[in-house]
Amino acid sequence: MAIINKEIAQRIKEIREINGVSEESISKEFNIGLDLYKKYESGEIEIPVSLLSLVSSKFNIDITSLLTGEEPKLRIYCVVRKDSGPEIDRRKEYKYRDLSYNFINKKAETFLVTVESDDNKDSKYYYSHAGQEFNYVLEGALQVNIGKHEVVLNEGDSLYFDSSYKHSMKALNKKTAKFLAIIF
Repeated sequence: MAIINKEIAQRIKEIREINGVSEESISKEFNIGLDLYKKYESGEIEIPVSLLSLVSSKFNIDITSLLTGEEPKLRIYCVVRKDSGPEIDRRKEYKYRDLSYNFINKKAETFLVTVESDDNKDSKYYYSHAGQEFNYVLEGALQVNIGKHEVVLNEGDSLYFDSSYKHSMKALNKKTAKFLAIIF
């Protein structure tokens, strides 16, 4: 995973430099401390999907290009078979599988997200990103924190929210949870 993280970090740095944007400017625009941003870009720490989304939006490139180093190729449809598609192991508490990675000019990012069981009752990992998000629980139960709100979702439940608010997900009942996440 460390090699992949460094490759993604290098791609982010290169796209920023090609566009003549400074680290200071982008960290300010993304509301990320400069020291933290530099750690992301050097590959020292895991890069959150929210940052990948911000970078892809800012520079008008597909998130797939950042993840794989390859441009998406499909225009009419994109099939991703079960247990295929690139896995994005961006944070230890969440695992993402990109379900539309090879489609050009997507209007949304689609992920199968797995949240491992954690006995710690407090969800301390909060993230935010531009846009909106839709989550549909496929397996298990999930506690979703959005700002000061807490919502519990079970299999078959869904949630649509403004993802610019800090949010986190936590698997409940000592079982892994899986959900479909669509980010607009």
